[in-house]
Amino acid sequence: MFHVAGEKEIKEGKVTDVYFQRTLEILKKKGINPKVKAEFVAKSLPDQWSWAVLAGLDEVTYLLKDLPVKVRAMKEGTVFYPHQPVLEIEGYYQDFCVYETAILGLMCQATGIATKSARYKKLAGDRLVMSFGARRMHPAIAPLIERSAFVGGCDGVSVVKSGEVIGEDPLGTIPHALIICIGSTTESVQAFDEVIDPDVNRVALIDTFNDEKFECLSVAEALGDKLYAVRFDTPSSRRGDFNHILQETRWELDLRGFEHVKFFVSGGIKEKEISHLNPLVDAYGIGTSISNAPVVDFSMDIVEVDGNPLAKRGKCSGQKNVLRCPDCHEDLVLPVQKSAENCSCGGKYENLLIPLLENGNIPYDLPKPGEIRGYVLEQVKYLPDL
Repeated sequence: MFHVAGEKEIKEGKVTDVYFQRTLEILKKKGINPKVKAEFVAKSLPDQWSWAVLAGLDEVTYLLKDLPVKVRAMKEGTVFYPHQPVLEIEGYYQDFCVYETAILGLMCQATGIATKSARYKKLAGDRLVMSFGARRMHPAIAPLIERSAFVGGCDGVSVVKSGEVIGEDPLGTIPHALIICIGSTTESVQAFDEVIDPDVNRVALIDTFNDEKFECLSVAEALGDKLYAVRFDTPSSRRGDFNHILQETRWELDLRGFEHVKFFVSGGIKEKEISHLNPLVDAYGIGTSISNAPVVDFSMDIVEVDGNPLAKRGKCSGQKNVLRCPDCHEDLVLPVQKSAENCSCGGKYENLLIPLLENGNIPYDLPKPGEIRGYVLEQVKYLPDL
């Protein structure tokens, strides 16, 4: 058996910390069931990130849609900052008590992955960024990982099922295993060209047996104009000056008329390397850095009980609005009783927390992954360089 919880167990509230189960038992026994408002906030972000990208709301909506609660939330894909409420649930506490664990799990991991993806895409600019990291995680959550990577900004995903989830064809090149089975990089690329649909780009993996430069020249001469790109997956033990390997190979290909051949790189590429590689690289395959992105540590806190502002120590009580100026992108967090129509720049504030659910009714069509991705990329353009 696979050691994962199924949809039924999650919807039944079985994926919950036991103290919520015991809390529910006590409240029922004592006849206590206040109407509360609870908000979800990240008080800080990992790795000194200054911003994050909200993800996971699609699944949160699916989890909560059959409960008698009202939900307000930022739109999925919204860029947010520490201490800003991103989700608010209003209802009788017993109705959603046991779902706190699952809601946090759905949001924390997805938001971390989406944010890491957005950071790589911002650094890479117009260059392709592909999600290659599903193999580093449990296969049951591969679609979650790659959906989050895609909505955050990745241009494509590698897993077949993930492609179905996001409505895009999966992307990939060839594995070392094919080359080892055939025994030759060039013959493997020729076999790919013979067998695979011509609409699929011909991308040669060129670091299996021999020097990258000479493998590139060999496959370029064999495929000519049909060769779209070469992928460098050079292991760290052989990498040396990776930038120089790329420079040298580019020189030799261009010298022989293969300027059209693009360079893809993969294999443990870190954020700090992107700016140095950009002048030579056309596409990145990013694996573990995205799939194993640090989670964004949301917490749920009750901020109002039976209409009265009330919160634990260290937390501001009362229902709030998060306002953003669409012109200068300045944000305000205010109690709902207060308003601020105009920003100091003259722009008109918009409330980022909008109705998401009311007793099972969703007031608008949830956006498709591609729409969320476009929304993220539009916002990220206005953020400071990393």
